[in-house]
Amino acid sequence: MRRVVASLSSVAVAACGGAPAQVAPAPVAVQPATTVNVSLADVGLDAGALDRTVDPCTDFYQFACGGWIAKTEIPGDEASWYRSFNEIDRRNEAALREILDNVAKDEGSKLGRYYAACMDETAVEAAGVAPIAELLKEVKALKDVKQVPAEVGKLHRRGIKPLFRLSAEQDFGDATRVIASLDQGGLGMPDRDDYLKDDERSVKLRAAYRKHVQAMLELAGWKPKDAATATDDVMALETALAKISKTRVERRDPKGLYNKMTRAELVKANAKLDWNAYFLPLDVSPTDVNLTSLPFFAGLDGLLAQTKLPAWKNYLSWHVVRSMADVLPKKFVDEAFNFKKAVTGQAEQKPRWRRCVQDTDDSLGEMLGQHFVALHFGGGSKQAATELVGAIRAAFADNLKTLVWMDQVTRDKALNKQQEMAFLIGFPNKWRQYTFETDAKSYAKNALAASMYQVGYDLARIGKPLDREQWQMSPPTVNAYYDPQRNHMVFPAGILQPPFFDAKFSPAVNLGGIGMVIGHELTHGFDDEGAQFDAQGNLRNWWSPEVEKQLKDRTTCVAKQYSGFELQPKLFVNGELTNGENIADMGGLKMALAALRKVREKQTEVKIADGFSEEQQLFMANAQAWCGKMRPEMEQTMVKTNPHSPAKFRVNGPMANMPEFAAAFQCKAGSAMNPANRCGVW
Repeated sequence: MRRVVASLSSVAVAACGGAPAQVAPAPVAVQPATTVNVSLADVGLDAGALDRTVDPCTDFYQFACGGWIAKTEIPGDEASWYRSFNEIDRRNEAALREILDNVAKDEGSKLGRYYAACMDETAVEAAGVAPIAELLKEVKALKDVKQVPAEVGKLHRRGIKPLFRLSAEQDFGDATRVIASLDQGGLGMPDRDDYLKDDERSVKLRAAYRKHVQAMLELAGWKPKDAATATDDVMALETALAKISKTRVERRDPKGLYNKMTRAELVKANAKLDWNAYFLPLDVSPTDVNLTSLPFFAGLDGLLAQTKLPAWKNYLSWHVVRSMADVLPKKFVDEAFNFKKAVTGQAEQKPRWRRCVQDTDDSLGEMLGQHFVALHFGGGSKQAATELVGAIRAAFADNLKTLVWMDQVTRDKALNKQQEMAFLIGFPNKWRQYTFETDAKSYAKNALAASMYQVGYDLARIGKPLDREQWQMSPPTVNAYYDPQRNHMVFPAGILQPPFFDAKFSPAVNLGGIGMVIGHELTHGFDDEGAQFDAQGNLRNWWSPEVEKQLKDRTTCVAKQYSGFELQPKLFVNGELTNGENIADMGGLKMALAALRKVREKQTEVKIADGFSEEQQLFMANAQAWCGKMRPEMEQTMVKTNPHSPAKFRVNGPMANMPEFAAAFQCKAGSAMNPANRCGVW
């Protein structure tokens, strides 16, 4: 249920439907006293990113980003490259590397020891497979299938996750409570459909995965014949798990994910899976447990009854090896990358320093984040972002009051939910304390300690009061999210940078960038999933029947529309999988524009940037934040697994659904960006 945004010269513009011509500034509601002519760069836009040969009313994404796309190559160590997320991330990585290089000189620094050990390739090579030897020995020592649940519990305690996942989550029915949640899992390929479908991509991916499993097991010491047998067992078990797993679309139904039962009921429902033995090594004894899929755990119970012990040992051993590959010698890292290349098309492995920066951020994110915030996040940025959040919230509230399809009772509840929505900006008010120790000479030891700490930290929340201000991302992260159960939005310091945001940008450009992101996250509280949770975060229907039908009809319209968007020949967007994100994109852009119009009522001057009005600038800023390129293999993986639409449709989809866009760029009726039929939710 967690929401994320994954993750800007006089210009001649093509008039829609005709030859190149100058686009006149769009009319404004209130004419400011003074008009100032400036360049696109002056307001924070990139003139070089434009493709002036393209009619903005035919393909606005290409118009706004075509120049950038033409001159940009995806780096060899990336599967995709965005003008916003990736370029900011590279800047942040460089800043984090400098911090870590400095603290690594301090032997007393927990953070420095972690990073130094990761960077010590000589020590990693010298350790060989010793870091996983005891784990593999433990698995191989199993004498009976009845011991499998206890061993799974031991592996889960170390952050290795075969079969399923255990976590602490808010109770969907009572958001003040934190209970244990059991979720499907245990697969090594990106999606359950990769095991089950017979299209060309799936067949090739299965062959690559089979080759990868055998190669990794041989590296870990299996003889080729034994590795081949083990690979057969892994493929058989993971395929069986895939068959009982929900699809990604099915997992977008919160009601279907909520199946709470008592500990006694759980034990009775799954007789072959010894839950008491499983929970024991995890040092947790939940009274209530939620199962995200009853068929999955019933099927898993059947697998325990049907599958022989040697197959379980091979499967569990494989998940030890794959989970620990990154901390093992280079031959393991390279083989893991070989499979990643098949999934994403990424041509080159990331340099070690980049991988170590990322892993240190994953393991000690808030400790590293304190350094990052102190050096790279001024108080003015937080204040400015807070003001933008206020403007977007006000715009959303004003919009709610005008929606003709809502009755007053439902409108009041929606207004209350929006009013109760909290927002966290920049960094946590209280920094996390990391209680595990680090060793400058053992990367694997540190990684395992970090995993065990994180598992323990998470499970310790079960039965405790909810901490609504807990962060799920580190401050340097270039992303944002909305949590429907905490009913809060979170904007890390990492994303509050150009091209999303800069204090020097014009209001139009900041609203088109970070303003749209804020509106996007806010709208998630009212998308097809978020709308099922009330202001307190409980899964509860708070809609009157007729308004609920209107909402469903409107969200269905969006799903059908996006399902018609074709990324590659015969590769279409999955409108049902991406529905929540598409609704959020549409709402976010609409709120950003409404906020700009409100801001303009008080402006003493208006800036025309190389002939573009402020509303045109907002749309351009939004599009330029999404300029991106993606390898074909990654496009195929994304469409199958990612709840976000590809960048082109995150721009053209929302804008084509906004009459305000067509008015701003004077698009003729019936043009691609001014269609006869539109969808609209918020």
